Amino acid sequence: MRIRDVLNTKPAEVLTVEPETAVPSLLAALAARGVGAAVVLDADGAVVGMVSERDVVRHLHHRGADVLADTVGSIMTGPVTSCGPDDEVDSLGAVMTERRIRHLPVLEQGRLTGIVSIGDVVKVRLGELEAHRDQLEAYIAG
Repeated sequence: MRIRDVLNTKPAEVLTVEPETAVPSLLAALAARGVGAAVVLDADGAVVGMVSERDVVRHLHHRGADVLADTVGSIMTGPVTSCGPDDEVDSLGAVMTERRIRHLPVLEQGRLTGIVSIGDVVKVRLGELEAHRDQLEAYIAG
């Protein structure tokens, strides 16, 4: 299965913020959307980073509440590992596991077209395993 197939099952809108976005505004957007990460775009719409709840927590731990006066640009993770719509889901699962990445922006010709989470990858894999189980049960049952 390709990433394009996964994106077709998800809402198209991706939470994006600018590096200048205040951390409290980021937190409000994450909470309102019920997501754990946002893609950071520059003024030209190019992906320059990712920022997640983990980034906020990590910086809170090291710097204390002062991080709440900062911008997303000071806590984001970059450069970003990304994928394309024609990439295979299985290969991305390995990349995400090895690099400890939970979210990958999907880029097509350098532009953001979606985002894939480790949960999306697990959901696809579980679906494949269930289909294989059903096929085996049908074969055994004759």
